[in-house]
Amino acid sequence: MPRRIETHFLAGAAGRIEALLEESENGEPVQAALVCHPHPQHGGTMHNKVVYRTARGLRRAGAVVLRFNYRGVNLSEGTYASGEGELDDARVALDFLLARYPTLPYTIAGFSFGSRIALRLAAERPTTRQAIALGFPTRYGDATQFLRNPVPRVFIQSTNDEFGPRAEFTEFVDRVEGEKKLIWIESRDHFFVDAQQQLEDVVSDTGNLSRAGGV
Repeated sequence: MPRRIETHFLAGAAGRIEALLEESENGEPVQAALVCHPHPQHGGTMHNKVVYRTARGLRRAGAVVLRFNYRGVNLSEGTYASGEGELDDARVALDFLLARYPTLPYTIAGFSFGSRIALRLAAERPTTRQAIALGFPTRYGDATQFLRNPVPRVFIQSTNDEFGPRAEFTEFVDRVEGEKKLIWIESRDHFFVDAQQQLEDVVSDTGNLSRAGGV
């Protein structure tokens, strides 16, 4: 039986939100995951390669995954709203996912700008199993608000991320309080351009419910 892939239009504050729901490659899902895409004013969409690989890695780990486009992106209505509106879009998407799969544990993930959205949303939802922040941009806005969070966090970062350079990023993660893990991936830039299969494998391992040792 082929896995389920569905397009949805969710009712957001700025109008409809385009979303894509994909079930696990490995039978019935054992968890759910929301994946948030990069900055909408810099070409970010739910079809971004890192977002796609993240979603596929989570599906390999048994998750049903929801990706979505923020307001004003592709078929989503509205206009960019400085991160606050995009956070609200993510809330709507997560509420839809949890209503659809109310008994499953869930993860919130995001890449770049989307990692900030994911961490902020997870902080509001302490029942989140874990938050996965890929390519977290320490050079985009204030990062101090991300130091505290009740949810376990996994940071996945390129060794040559121009928006979160290694020394600066290591210092940031050292200051992060609570349960956390930092995974470096050897790659030449922010977009993991030469290491996307490794990125997918790391996400799959990170998302695996049966792995030992927690986050």
